[in-house]
Amino acid sequence: MSGAPARATASPAADAEAASQARLTAEFEALLAEGETVEPRDWMPDGYRRMLIRQIAQHAHSEIIGMQPEGAWLTRAPSLHRKSVLLAKVQDEAGHGLYLYSAAETLGVDRAELLAALHRGQQRYAATFNHPALTWADTGAVAWLTDGAAVINQAPLCHTSYGPYARAMRRVCQEEAFHVRQGYDLMKALCEGTPAQKAMAQDAVDRWWLPAVALMFGPPDTEAAGGDARTAALGAAVSRRAIAWGIKRHTNDELRQRFVDHCVPQAKRLGLTLPDPGIRWNEERGHYDFGPVDWELYRGALGDDTHTARQRLAHRVAAHEDGAWVREAAAAYAARQSGEDTAGTSTEAVA
Repeated sequence: MSGAPARATASPAADAEAASQARLTAEFEALLAEGETVEPRDWMPDGYRRMLIRQIAQHAHSEIIGMQPEGAWLTRAPSLHRKSVLLAKVQDEAGHGLYLYSAAETLGVDRAELLAALHRGQQRYAATFNHPALTWADTGAVAWLTDGAAVINQAPLCHTSYGPYARAMRRVCQEEAFHVRQGYDLMKALCEGTPAQKAMAQDAVDRWWLPAVALMFGPPDTEAAGGDARTAALGAAVSRRAIAWGIKRHTNDELRQRFVDHCVPQAKRLGLTLPDPGIRWNEERGHYDFGPVDWELYRGALGDDTHTARQRLAHRVAAHEDGAWVREAAAAYAARQSGEDTAGTSTEAVA
């Protein structure tokens, strides 16, 4: 006797699991809709957790790698005042990395795992910092332009949907705002100095402007921003998902435009020329137009396989290995203190 094959049916356990997932997803989306923050013990979709870990890790890696271009000038600063200011800035960047690794750990990942992935080349940092800092003026351009881009990019993250990340970013952005001011002050001093000093400032801007515009905000969301159709589609999809989850508030291209609008008047006040002939005020849009970004150029010039990129990563790995004894000593001390506390508690309990 023949008949239609029996249809496979889900087990009661699978049905219950699907219903539970649907309920948790609905509660999570309602939490976001109400503008509440997600905290570490709250349920969250796996995709949300993965996106946060990836973004926070890349941000943390960028902070500690980003110390290198300026840190190389600490012993060559032109005055004790400039040296102390630069040293404070570099120390701040190290602290930002620590805040962010701590935020990532609340998502169930260990910072040692994140650092190991960075050292193996499995996780990335902002390629902007693969640009070499050739002169003293570069320290000013880095602070004014790349930290300026960072503030534009990161200020909305003070209200991101994940609570530990948002709280870390409030501290980070406060300090980054000082860094931008420090960079602008240094560039102003150079522009008001000798012709050679102003020329050095202009040269630094010529080299750092486009990497800041291109790479500090991520890939384009539209073809109009210079991306090919595939890159733009991928960037737009990632931005939509991040915005829907409340991780981001704006698209990459919106933030890039905000940065250009912010910097053009500052450059005019300094008497510096931004190296983009396409920059002009668009009355109809109420924004500055600027030239399309040549993404392939920057992928090639500042990619992972360039000399400076290999140098940056090798320096990071060497510093990590050189500091192993400090981590081991700290762990041993913590274990000893924990053992003494446990012994003391046991003694008191017996008494």
